[in-house]
Amino acid sequence: MNRTSWWFASIAIVVFSAAAFSNLHALAAHKQTFTGEVGDAMCGRTHMEGTPAECTRTCVSHGSKFALIVGEKIYILDTTDPTALATLDQQAGKNAAVTGTLNGDTIEVSSVAAK
Repeated sequence: MNRTSWWFASIAIVVFSAAAFSNLHALAAHKQTFTGEVGDAMCGRTHMEGTPAECTRTCVSHGSKFALIVGEKIYILDTTDPTALATLDQQAGKNAAVTGTLNGDTIEVSSVAAK
């Protein structure tokens, strides 16, 4: 293999590897739907004051993020969409279906629906 052929082969391997990696990332970042109780990230499952709905709304108004409690798992909900935030507020202490992209313990919210 001459020097030029080796160079082109090396470039082809790098390009192929980059394409394969970006496809894996795209597969990992697909939207999913999670169903659970709407709470807040600070209190999680254990509300400190009032009903779960009252406590969630109070904590969110003081800077906590909404959360979704699914079994033993608590997911932080990340959204700035006014419609999603209004639905989360309405569903505080109740069940909701949240669709979005999971990133660690955070769901980047696409939509929220009452359950």
